[in-house]
Amino acid sequence: MPTPHPPHGLAPEALAPLAQRLRAQGLRLTTQRQQVLAAVAALEHATPEAIATRLRAEAGADGAAPDTSTVYRTLELLERLGLVWHTHLGKGAPVYHAAERPHLHVVCADCGEISSADPALLDSAAERLAADLGFTLDVGHVALSGTCRACRDRVGTEP
Repeated sequence: MPTPHPPHGLAPEALAPLAQRLRAQGLRLTTQRQQVLAAVAALEHATPEAIATRLRAEAGADGAAPDTSTVYRTLELLERLGLVWHTHLGKGAPVYHAAERPHLHVVCADCGEISSADPALLDSAAERLAADLGFTLDVGHVALSGTCRACRDRVGTEP
């Protein structure tokens, strides 16, 4: 059976790890799995609902898109395989992103913009947590809330 064409510009080499991990689990590389992974990559940080909405929009009136529950199940599978990660950025559904590299999530409480930051920024805090509490920080799930530069500039406040 031929492999479906990668959706929306997802390079074949980006699908290779997915196909390999799925086969190792006795699973197939389905079009829906490809679509969800492509949407996660394109949206960068998105809820399952946002991913489902994008897939419905891409499919159009005549196309078939996975429903939200299928998107949730697919994201859970992709996370178990180490291809996506989720983070809780406050209230509401988790936000998923490609598991390319660990990074901090910096979320503007005013406009909702999500930025990524180098986890090394928290090295001293992580060391202190380990020394004082024996706690190991998982930076891939850290979300810091504050105010972004654009929102500060808009209201004229200092950092």
